[in-house]
Amino acid sequence: MKISIVGAGNVGAVTAQRIMTLELATEVVLLDRMGDIARGKALDIYESAPLVRSDCRVAGTADYQQTANSDIVVVTAGISRQPGMTRDDRLARNAEIVRDVTRRITALSQECIVIVVSSPIEEMTHVALHASGFARERVIGMAGVLNASRLRTFIAMELNVAVEDVEATVLGGHGDDMIPMLRYASVAGVPVVQLLTQERMDALASRARTAGVEIINLLKTGSAFYAPSAAVCAMIEAIVRNKPRIMPCAVRLDGEYGERGVVMGVPIRIARPGMMGVVELELLEEERAHFHHTADMIRENLARLPD
Repeated sequence: MKISIVGAGNVGAVTAQRIMTLELATEVVLLDRMGDIARGKALDIYESAPLVRSDCRVAGTADYQQTANSDIVVVTAGISRQPGMTRDDRLARNAEIVRDVTRRITALSQECIVIVVSSPIEEMTHVALHASGFARERVIGMAGVLNASRLRTFIAMELNVAVEDVEATVLGGHGDDMIPMLRYASVAGVPVVQLLTQERMDALASRARTAGVEIINLLKTGSAFYAPSAAVCAMIEAIVRNKPRIMPCAVRLDGEYGERGVVMGVPIRIARPGMMGVVELELLEEERAHFHHTADMIRENLARLPD
């Protein structure tokens, strides 16, 4: 199993480190236009291999040829979000970057699965899907996996329970546009609606929506990378181990949830082939309206991009 990661920033480098530690691949290629940065981080990661007992090789490069015949490609390249910057501020620039990266990567790895991390994720997954020419099953955005993890964490903190006992999912967009599905959340099988008041659930949902901004405001000079990298690796593990999982990810909808041709965050079954199918939840009228409104906003964003 060969995995390439485009972008040697914090998310890319920590993802490479996690893949190596978990031995999710025999080879990891960390690609960045700043070749020495990629080579330096890759060497640092690889030098820890004897200590964590991993035989996964890690190499850094600026040469796309070294990514050839990858099984999975993770795209993290793009302009990072800074304090005061909206997701739309970097839309056009990141679309240009993701389009170029995807074309160059997929030309060398025609059978790979592409996982998009670049933001805004729904729009960038759409760009990568069209740039690759792949089926929708093989181009998947990492969005809801991270959002759901944050929501699960906040529920565990609120109830003082083990995070592993908390299950929750989200729909819609990433960040402010997500729909936390607390009606479906549970702790060891007990519905969260039986454990929390509506006021507390609303507060947790609000915090989950703005969790990324909360971290940006605390860090001052960057954005989250530990939890995002863990979310990517959860997706990779489901694919590599061929262990079908249901995870909320960004994929193009072809009629599911009443939408077509737009990338949205929805629960999917994910394993070795990539997306194995969309899981449709029953939505309340308010949730459905929010979902369609977000889809319309994504279409408007895409319409503003140059061809």
